[in-house]
Amino acid sequence: MDSIPAVSATTSASGQRAPLVPAGRALPFILVTALFFLWGIPNNLNDILIRQFMKSFEINRLQAGLVQFAFYLGYFLLALPAGRIMRRAGYKTGLLIGLCLYGAGCILFWPAAVVDRYWFFLTALFVIASGLAFLETGASPFIAQVGPPESAGQRLNFSQSFNPLGSITGVLVGSRFIFSGIELKPAQVAMMQAQHTYQDYLRSETIRVIVPYLVLGAIVLFWAVLIARTPFPHTGMDFSRNTLEHDVSRPLWARLHFVLAVVAQFLYVGAQVASWSYMIPYAQSYAGLAERDAGYWLTGALVAFTCGRFVSTWLLRFIQPAHLLGAFGAINAVVCAIAILRPGWLGIGCLIAESFFMSTMFPTIFALGINGLGTRTKTGGAVIVMAIIGGALVTLLMGKVALTSLALAYSVPGACFVVIALYAWFGSQAEPEELVQARAAAAE
Repeated sequence: MDSIPAVSATTSASGQRAPLVPAGRALPFILVTALFFLWGIPNNLNDILIRQFMKSFEINRLQAGLVQFAFYLGYFLLALPAGRIMRRAGYKTGLLIGLCLYGAGCILFWPAAVVDRYWFFLTALFVIASGLAFLETGASPFIAQVGPPESAGQRLNFSQSFNPLGSITGVLVGSRFIFSGIELKPAQVAMMQAQHTYQDYLRSETIRVIVPYLVLGAIVLFWAVLIARTPFPHTGMDFSRNTLEHDVSRPLWARLHFVLAVVAQFLYVGAQVASWSYMIPYAQSYAGLAERDAGYWLTGALVAFTCGRFVSTWLLRFIQPAHLLGAFGAINAVVCAIAILRPGWLGIGCLIAESFFMSTMFPTIFALGINGLGTRTKTGGAVIVMAIIGGALVTLLMGKVALTSLALAYSVPGACFVVIALYAWFGSQAEPEELVQARAAAAE
């Protein structure tokens, strides 16, 4: 296999520059890096689906929140099984399983639209998310271990930069090809009902989701074929059976900073998903925007998120991760308060700013949480991934509050950011091993 020239990265212990991608491993690296882009697309197509299903199925915001619930339930239930499968069968097998589930879920949108049943769409979303659980559980550690450990951080930052690009693509595709731009006034609805054409209109709105998801499914399955035909290197990822049998490290629950990281990640993912899920209805309600125009403002929020990731990476050269996380959490709590008190164009600007300051939260909480876990690092990482279920539950809570006031609903992510800031300042540091051992011993 032809290889790309080794790109200089971090200096190794021997004083030489460690290559970003070793010779002979370029193709697997490229194929897996593309997965970060591919799983960003459905994550933010959900924000489009919420608005589309509210129209086509005539459901309220709370019922529409089941889109995120079904999606993130797949993450929650499949994260640990995915990790176990890849521990036994390797990364390549796990990634192929994930891509097949992802593609199958996309294809299920066709029969779901034909039978015109909301529960069928929720099932398809669950299947997609089950596949993404495999991809997210396997892709990051593979990228980290496909080359020298000295350049692992640079590889991960490079690969993860494609994820928000996928998110932006998802919103643009949804805004352009799923939203029809047709928004009926009550008088028009009444006239169409009298003419017995209203149900045909609703059905036409439902059918608009078929083509984007079929195209996405075809791309995903094609990528699965490419990965299946590509030799993957052995990464030496697993702890040996002997190491695990003689492991004397304390259980995860005895490490307070890890437990609090799981809580913080649950709240962060919930705040992110909920904020983006209701940004389009917020822009429509308080700025009078059409649904397609509101979708473009959501795209702007994702662009701000992408910019924030690069800015945060630079800031972390000078600021401790916990301090930056705490500052950004506090800023976002204030931003949400302004969006509540001053809904309208100022509020929309605040929600875009919120996306900028959210950018560093997921990777920073993850890194702080797994710090010092030793041989339990992989299990701890899988549990933190399971905390993604917050995207389902917090969104449902926000949907419940939104039934009263859409602006007031942003108090839900605002409260999440307050807790995240407190975690960063007071609960993110790993405790001394003596204290962890004492806590575990007291519980035995």
